[in-house]
Amino acid sequence: MGGASERTAAGWRRGLELWLEALGVERGLSPRTVEAYRGDLVRLGEWLERERSVELERANGRQLGEHLQWLHRREISPRSAARALAAMRGYFGWLVEAGERSDDPTEHLEAPRKFLRLPKVLDESEVERLLGAPDLARPEGVRDRAMLELLYASGLRVSELVGLRLGQLRLDGGFLVAFGKGAKERVVPVGEAAEKWLRRYLAEVRPRWARGRHEAVFVTRRGGAMTRQGFWKLLKGHGRAAGIDRPLSPHVVRHSFATHLLEHGADLRAVQSMLGHADISTTEIYTHVHRERLRGVYDRFHPRA
Repeated sequence: MGGASERTAAGWRRGLELWLEALGVERGLSPRTVEAYRGDLVRLGEWLERERSVELERANGRQLGEHLQWLHRREISPRSAARALAAMRGYFGWLVEAGERSDDPTEHLEAPRKFLRLPKVLDESEVERLLGAPDLARPEGVRDRAMLELLYASGLRVSELVGLRLGQLRLDGGFLVAFGKGAKERVVPVGEAAEKWLRRYLAEVRPRWARGRHEAVFVTRRGGAMTRQGFWKLLKGHGRAAGIDRPLSPHVVRHSFATHLLEHGADLRAVQSMLGHADISTTEIYTHVHRERLRGVYDRFHPRA
């Protein structure tokens, strides 16, 4: 009996390692992410063997849902739970693509509701106030307006925003090239408003400050490249000036970009591509934000809510 159990365990672990290897080589995920997915799925595989006497690759949706409930009872963080669910979806999706399964047991799977810690977003009027906050009579104001417009128009991560180089801009084509996690390259549209302010900043402000010393797009008055900390500080200042009295960060603006796109009818896959998410399950959190916001509107305004 013991030998059979060991062979079964070795079987599903070998299959899992094939998928993990593909993640690192073909999709360029960082070693840390791959190792986190390994831990999530080994924990799942061992739980399935111990509690349900089933091999990992043969699990059904009910069993996977029960595992999520088990994680919930262990009080793991919402972030860890979301990653575990993303690992499940990636692995079982791969099994389907490889012809090892005819069905995807994660297709209708959702994390327990208490796991969902929805990202904070600004409403569109708050975004307008934030974009209008910089003092355009000062060169810093023109730069800040360009940075804020581009952040909201593109959904870039703050590291991608401050790390932009002139060679990544393709303004004549209306887009830029971003390098995200794992140095993965993606094309990101730049809207007309962001392009207008970016062109103004590049023409009026950057040449005086950078003086051709480097390729960083966004610079300080002293000519050095803008830092993450520097941008956080100016963003919070403009948030206060705009009357936004709740925590504000570059990621809140990125969340707002994604949520507003979905509210205006954008396709989830397109939003995934623009955000640079490796897994669609990461992007799906914004559908929950959208539903919560719709529910809030209903509760406030429907006479029988």
